[in-house]
Amino acid sequence: MCAYFDPAAPAGDDFRRAVQNAVSGFLDSQKPVLGVIGAELEPVLAAARDYTSGGKRLRPAFCYWARVAAAGQPVDAAPLIRAAASLELLHVSALMHDDVMDHSDTRRGLPAAHRRFEAAHLEMSGSGSAQDYGTDMAILLGDLLLVWSAEMFSGSGVDPLRLSAATPLLEAVRTEVTCGQVLDVAAEARLAGGTSESALDLVNRVVEFKSARYTVVRPAQIGVSLGGGTDSLQQAMLDFGSPLGRAFQFRDDLLGVFGDAGLTGKPAGGDLREGKRTVLVAHALAASTPADAARLESLLGRPDLDDADVADARRIIERSGARAEVEKDIENGYQRAVAVLDHAEMTHDGARALRELARQSVRRDS
Repeated sequence: MCAYFDPAAPAGDDFRRAVQNAVSGFLDSQKPVLGVIGAELEPVLAAARDYTSGGKRLRPAFCYWARVAAAGQPVDAAPLIRAAASLELLHVSALMHDDVMDHSDTRRGLPAAHRRFEAAHLEMSGSGSAQDYGTDMAILLGDLLLVWSAEMFSGSGVDPLRLSAATPLLEAVRTEVTCGQVLDVAAEARLAGGTSESALDLVNRVVEFKSARYTVVRPAQIGVSLGGGTDSLQQAMLDFGSPLGRAFQFRDDLLGVFGDAGLTGKPAGGDLREGKRTVLVAHALAASTPADAARLESLLGRPDLDDADVADARRIIERSGARAEVEKDIENGYQRAVAVLDHAEMTHDGARALRELARQSVRRDS
């Protein structure tokens, strides 16, 4: 596939379509593999197709354009697109597990995987607990997508030496995002952090490994490795990706409380119902009056929150100044990230695309 993607629109329609085609092609290749095992796998493959459709495709984009930053645009983009698109399977794998842990009802405007399989169990009058079946199937779907992400990467067609150089980074991101999830779950249960670590410090530690490394740093470093880039460019991707990845997550935190459900595809106030200890919540609890802090604490993690409760939590967060503080954190992270691009040695196309991806990561409403 000879292609030239516009660095002014690095995750534009053409790029997203190429990623989707790569993912769809890989899933097509799995149909005969699953068919040998049995027809029971057909709903699993159908779910994989549905949940890997759409999305911002930021992780593949950071991978692709960091490779361009290192070595320019490839003559044949297909192998690189397949390697980058494998990160989308990794991402959706994590989303499937996230939704189970967070008891989410929706994902990308669709019923979450565990709800989908629960409904199928009820429709077909399956034996046992429909809820347990839905949970089990969603976990297995996530596991299968994780396995497939590695298979898609190794079979992408990228030069074996480049794949070998990038593989330790791919292994690192799988470990880091899983361990970041462990930290997140432990933090929500108040079983994380030491006596000398503030709530904000703990949140930032979670965000670094659950989001920043996973969303920006490692995809970009994988791209640099696929392009045979220098150690200094690898360091630049860390310096660029860490503040930007944090800012990306902080934007998600704001959208999780104040976002429009019609745009985000998630219920308004979902993060409050799930009791997420985000940077927004940490700022609000630290800056609120004792009465407001106690009220906010009483609302966190309650799945029965109604619209009035969500509105009350929003008022407390606004009144504390936390929303404004997080907006400031986002802008600071964005400015730190793009400043790195001004000094790093990379191609013009790569720098231009990474700058635009940085903007899209933080200045968004979904």
